[in-house]
Amino acid sequence: MNPASSAQSYDGDPRNDDALIYVNGDFVHRDKATVSVFDAGFVLGDGIWEGLRLVNGRLLSVDQHMDRLFEGARAISLDIGMSREEVVQAVLATCEKNGFADNTHIRLMITRGRKTTPNQDPRFMASGATVVIVAEIKKPRTELSENGLSLFTSTFRCSTPDVFDLRLNSHSRLNLIQALIQAIAAGADEALMLDQRGLVASCNSTNFFIIRKGELWTSPGLYSFNGITRGHVFDLWAEKIGAAHMKDFTLTQAYSADEAFVTGTLGGITPVTKIDGHVIGDGKPGELTRRAARVYWDWVRESCN
Repeated sequence: MNPASSAQSYDGDPRNDDALIYVNGDFVHRDKATVSVFDAGFVLGDGIWEGLRLVNGRLLSVDQHMDRLFEGARAISLDIGMSREEVVQAVLATCEKNGFADNTHIRLMITRGRKTTPNQDPRFMASGATVVIVAEIKKPRTELSENGLSLFTSTFRCSTPDVFDLRLNSHSRLNLIQALIQAIAAGADEALMLDQRGLVASCNSTNFFIIRKGELWTSPGLYSFNGITRGHVFDLWAEKIGAAHMKDFTLTQAYSADEAFVTGTLGGITPVTKIDGHVIGDGKPGELTRRAARVYWDWVRESCN
């Protein structure tokens, strides 16, 4: 199932049906790609991941993705068992094996590996890290850029860094999934999440921006994802469009924004047209959001030429 209104929705390709998945150095048909029930990622979400995009045969922002991946691995004392270069080559080999060269979204997943028994203790390991790479052709759905997303503010808050640092791209995402379930039940597409002070932080799977009087605002990032697309969009706006600020702001300021959008590796920039029933702007994707999207995708194409 690929819900049309999800922030994660996409236009797929029939070639995905027979995609080969990289599993610890082997390439396996997607229907037969498996990991052990004793794998630390399955047992308790003990692992890290990256979402990457292949454009014109080149990996977008690959150095930044590898920086984040290996920083996360160090933070949880996870030995990937591969160098940065070996990881990158494995990702490229997965795409090449499938004949994918453009419009490709890659999910790179690394767990601590297979355990001797299901428990939390990382000393009970029976293997090295498990490395899985899934490459699929995924084009951002045009309906989303034309209609925009509807957000619902969840009662689940983004965690503080001392509880769970969202800069760590961990497999453990249950509170974010709970927030999304709540939003879907309320008839929305994505959950908007607040920090512990009640200020706007992030969405459950994307970074959130508002536009007020031509200025771009996003949270300072202490309670939100370390989004690579977020950083690029912020810098491109400041360079080519106007003032951009990382600052605290409230739901009231979000409700009364002129425009709003979210960012992520899959969709790039996706407009937001409604928050908690409040229509943003005139209820249609705004001109500055459209301009930002053009600037971003132009930059993507230039970066991968």
